[in-house]
Order: sequence, then C-alpha cells, then structure tokens
Amino acid sequence: MKSFVPVCTVVLFIFGFWYLAAIWLNAPWAYDKATRAGVELTTSELVADTWSQEKPKLPAPHQVAVEIWNTTVEKNITSKRSLIYHSWITLSATLLGFVLGTGLGILLAVGIVYNRVMDRSVMPWVITSQTIPILALAPMIIVVLNAVGISGLLPKAMISMYLSFFPVVVGMVKGLRSPEVMQLDQMRTWNASASQTFWRLRLPASMPFLFASLKVGVAASLVGAIVGELPTGAVAGLGARLLAGSYYGQTIQIWSALIMAAALAALLVSLVGIVQRVTLKRMGMV
Repeated sequence: MKSFVPVCTVVLFIFGFWYLAAIWLNAPWAYDKATRAGVELTTSELVADTWSQEKPKLPAPHQVAVEIWNTTVEKNITSKRSLIYHSWITLSATLLGFVLGTGLGILLAVGIVYNRVMDRSVMPWVITSQTIPILALAPMIIVVLNAVGISGLLPKAMISMYLSFFPVVVGMVKGLRSPEVMQLDQMRTWNASASQTFWRLRLPASMPFLFASLKVGVAASLVGAIVGELPTGAVAGLGARLLAGSYYGQTIQIWSALIMAAALAALLVSLVGIVQRVTLKRMGMV
C-alpha cells in the first residue's frame, strides 16, 4: 500500500501533463479552424476540440485507449488491423532474437573468462559493436541476408540478437568472475577441475547477474525487432503499424502501437523476473 500511492501519484502526474500537452500542441489547428469558420472558441470548446481531433499532433490518452480497444477487443486476432496480430509478428522475431542473443552472449562470456586471448581481443570488439547505430546497421543486415536468400523472420531476429547479446555478455562476464579468491582457492583445495569449478561455483554465482542482463536483453531484443521492420517496408508487426501511421499521418495509430510495444516489453521483463525468482529460490538464493 505504501508503494501504491507514490506510483499512482506519478501515473496521475503523467496523464495530467499528457492532457495539458495535447491542448498546447493541438490548439493551433483548433484556432485555425475557428478562424476560417469565423467563430471564437471558448476555453471548454478549445479543450474539447484538442482532445477529439482526428489527426492530432499529440492524441489525448483516452483517444489512444479507444484505438487500442478497437484494435484488440473489437478486432479478430487474425485481422491485419488487429494489434494482437501485429504484436505476435513482432514478438516472434523478438523471442527468436533473444534466444540467439542469450546463447551467443553466454558462449562469448565463458570464452572471455576462461581464455585470456579472447578476453583481450573479443571483449573490446563486443563493446565497440554497440557504438554503431542500429538504424544504420539494420538495413545493411537485411540487404545482405536477402542477397543470400534469407528473408522473413530471421533478418529481424538477427537485429534483435545484435542488441540483446551485449548485456548478456557483460553481465555473465561479471557474474562468472564474481566468486571471491577464497572460494576459488577452496575449490582448488578440493582438487576440483575447471569444469567442476564452473558448474558448482562460477555458474551458480553468475545467476543474479545473468537474470539482470536478461531483463535488459529482452527489452533490447524487442526494440531490435521493431527497428528491423522499419527498413523493409513491412506490412505486419508493430514496426509496420508505426510506418503506416507515419505515412498517413495517423498519430493515434502510432501512439497505440508505441503503448502496445511498451506493454509487451513490460510483460517480457516481468516473465523474466518470474523465472528469476523461481530459479533463485530453488537454488537457495532468495
């Protein structure tokens, strides 16, 4: 209850600011219509107009809520106008890219921790790779993969993998190196092999770091899937909804897709959090 009140306060502030911003940004168009019609707007009429425009610069929250309702509950999930359908297309690429990125990140982290050459050569390149803007890299990845006959889900998943593997690498390297010197010496005293030290000490110690990285990675993977849909002129997916809304000035559609993407990201991070609590509890870490 103590945490509920501050959260509600912040949410109410955000919605209040959003409504005020909608009045400010949409007012010029309302005044322009009134001037051409030769009428003078009252304050209440101005507010009503700015919160109900068909193509506002900034849609009011209730307009976005109505659009989400109409494109989820009111539409069949197989319809091309359904946000659930488009969310599933994006989610498919997100999950595939997340799995690939997690696997690659863990393998690289193990190699970096156990191989000094990889530590000095691969790790700098891993860090450098994230300095390249994904918006510049995504079209190149898609063009190259299309040139070799790979299209559809995999190119978007590759972009998701590119964004998601980095936090996993960094988190796992930190986690695998987290055991103290005394603990490592104890394993040597017991004559434990490198593999036994890995499975019995390093890997369990890395779990909190891994799950923290996975939360960042799954959100980054969703961003990658959406970005991957933009340069292809996709007709399905949340990125496609953003493109279509941008082409036709449908700002309400754009915002509904953005809110849906944010809700999807929150759901994925929450699922990772649930798996984290269950796993750590079974390992006796909670």
